Amino acid sequence: MIGIALNITIGMVVLATLLNVYRLIKGPDAPDRVLALDTLYINAIALIILLGITLGTRLYLEAALLIAVMGFVGTVAMAKYLKRGSVIE
Repeated sequence: MIGIALNITIGMVVLATLLNVYRLIKGPDAPDRVLALDTLYINAIALIILLGITLGTRLYLEAALLIAVMGFVGTVAMAKYLKRGSVIE
């Protein structure tokens, strides 16, 4: 039963990822693209965690934590760049 639920969940997250990529490419302006990137890394974290659960290993959880930290820093940097025109000031 858990295997079926994992497969359905992986399929739904892959669909959400594809929709995020569409918004990233087609986004009307820069804030929409930044939001799509933010959601894209969250979906990547979900896929990695689901893969770790499927394979029964904790190694993927560490990779998901690294992606979360890098995604947060990237989102903050892009928001500062869009607001001020420079990241460090």
